[in-house]
Amino acid sequence: MRLAQEADLDLVEVAPTARPPVCKLMDYGKFKYESDQKRREARKNQVQTVIKEMKLRPKIDPHDYETKKGHVVRFLKAGDKVKITIMFRGREQSRPELGIRLLQRLSTDVAELGYVEAQPKQDGRNMTMVMAPHKGARTLRTPEPAGTV
Repeated sequence: MRLAQEADLDLVEVAPTARPPVCKLMDYGKFKYESDQKRREARKNQVQTVIKEMKLRPKIDPHDYETKKGHVVRFLKAGDKVKITIMFRGREQSRPELGIRLLQRLSTDVAELGYVEAQPKQDGRNMTMVMAPHKGARTLRTPEPAGTV
C-alpha cells in the first residue's frame, strides 16, 4: 500500500482466491475507462439481425406476387432475413401443396440474393419459411428521409 501511495497509483487485487493473493499497481480509473471504450467499440461492430415478414395468400394474383417478391428482394439486399408467411383460409387448409409450391417458386426467383434458412413448415392456418441473405451481400443501409412511410 505504501508503494501505491508513493507512485500515486491504486493497489488492485487481481486474484483474491490465489495463495498468496495477487495484487497489481495501476491507475484504476484509467483501466475502467479503457475497458468501457473497448466494450463500446465491440458493441458498435456488432451486426443486428432484423427479420422482416411478408404475408401471402395461396391464390395470389400475378401482379401482387411480383410486388411482394420485390419487397422480399429489397429486404434481402438490405441484409435482412425475411419470414414469408402464407395464410390459409377455409378449404385452402386442405391444400398445403399450393403453399409449398408458391414458397418454392419465390425461393427460386430470389435465389441469387438469398437462401432458404428454414424450410416451409405448416403451423396451424399458416405456413412459414425463412430466407436469409447470402454472406457478404449486405449493402449499406441509408436512413429514410423524415416523413416517408
